[in-house]
Amino acid sequence: MMKKYDLIVIGGGSGGLTAAIGSAQFGARVALIEKDDEPGGDCLHYGCVPSKTYIKAAKEIYHARLAAGTYGFSLGGKTDFSVVKKRVKEAISEIQPHDSRERLRSLGIDEYKGFASFRSKHEVSIDGSETIYGKRIVIATGSRPAIPPIEGIEHIPYYTNETIFDIEEVPDSLVVIGAGPVGIELAQAMSRLGADVTVVDHSPDLMAQEEWEIRERAREKLTEEIRFIFSARIVEVKKDGGTLYLMAEDEDHGTSVLECDALLIAAGRKPNVENLNLEHAEVKVEDGRIEVNGKMQTSMKNIFACGDVTGDYPFTHAAGMEGKSIVANAIFGLRRHTDYTHFAYVIYTDPEVFHLGLTEKQARDQYQDEIHVYKVKGEDVDRFVAERDKDAFMKIITDKKGVIVGAHAIGTSAGDWMQQVIFAKQHGHKLKDISSVVHPYPARAEIVSKAADEYWRRRLFTGTIPKITRKYIKWFR
Repeated sequence: MMKKYDLIVIGGGSGGLTAAIGSAQFGARVALIEKDDEPGGDCLHYGCVPSKTYIKAAKEIYHARLAAGTYGFSLGGKTDFSVVKKRVKEAISEIQPHDSRERLRSLGIDEYKGFASFRSKHEVSIDGSETIYGKRIVIATGSRPAIPPIEGIEHIPYYTNETIFDIEEVPDSLVVIGAGPVGIELAQAMSRLGADVTVVDHSPDLMAQEEWEIRERAREKLTEEIRFIFSARIVEVKKDGGTLYLMAEDEDHGTSVLECDALLIAAGRKPNVENLNLEHAEVKVEDGRIEVNGKMQTSMKNIFACGDVTGDYPFTHAAGMEGKSIVANAIFGLRRHTDYTHFAYVIYTDPEVFHLGLTEKQARDQYQDEIHVYKVKGEDVDRFVAERDKDAFMKIITDKKGVIVGAHAIGTSAGDWMQQVIFAKQHGHKLKDISSVVHPYPARAEIVSKAADEYWRRRLFTGTIPKITRKYIKWFR
């Protein structure tokens, strides 16, 4: 007899696990289908966790060399990459139990290993054999590296984010295709681990979606370690001996040849929709991604989708947020819309880049001149000065009432000291409210309170208020 469930979840990444575990904890009968040996998805096995371990190791090595030059001692030798690989494996193994099949079973979830495909809008087959029934179904199959159409690419070895962590040693030279977050994070890490790195991207500039002052500072810092070639594409690759030859074509169709020992492709992601037989469930796919509405429903209302497979917000925390919405909508029949208004992300380069809400240009387009802009430099914050880390910069944009509509920053651990701004924006606090928060001195987060203090300076010490207060003080005496 076919097993029946309140919810079937296809895919054990962040979104799928959130939907499955949350639904099971509320008493729903849940099945989760995952093709890999263990759940965890791209983030745990190929993305966030291993890349941040790489970045941390590379940062330690880089700053050790800087410290040697600053304090007059010398460092020698080559990085023992086996230690870096060991760290990656240890990090994954320590986190894996939280996402393991054993834990899913302990929560009452029936877990299946295999590839899922639809037989109807309620029936899902596992490896073409066993079929199970779901009142509601969630598609959370994630994405995979997109490989651009490059002549000869099928004949040469290359790395993606799914294989770069398995290399045996750092190459002497590396070309990275793609200057998105994955590309530049790994490019900087590999540079610090000892590779001579070149990044090629078709866009005209680095981090084009970021606030322009943030973008300029990021470019200035990263070009100290990485060579960038913008407005160019790799159109052909060849291998001769141990050397790769890459033909780059610029926007004017001029060509140049790059030589390297290794190639990393980080040219975006492609949603995993093939082989699901979505047509059997009448689920609409547009431009290779599953279309969803604000409630994360697909074109078939009992089938939901979240995470990279929708192609909208390719971040682990976005998938988790979407998974929570699905629990409310699929299990309880609510009409909860996923709200990205207060969605923030961090590019984990060194220095980190933080992005929340509108840029200044977007805010001016939306609010015209009815906005206020507050900027603070690291050189104005004692903690950054004390640590000789004065390159930090922050910009907060508010509407005319002081409501935060955008916040952007660059600096050491920017993703940490800007968290309070996310909270303030999400819960309707105005910038002025942060001024009353007492930050332990000397904290990096003081950079945010300085922006809030500037709000009060503009409000209290300009215009008619100073005139009134001077008269009051004179009278009070």
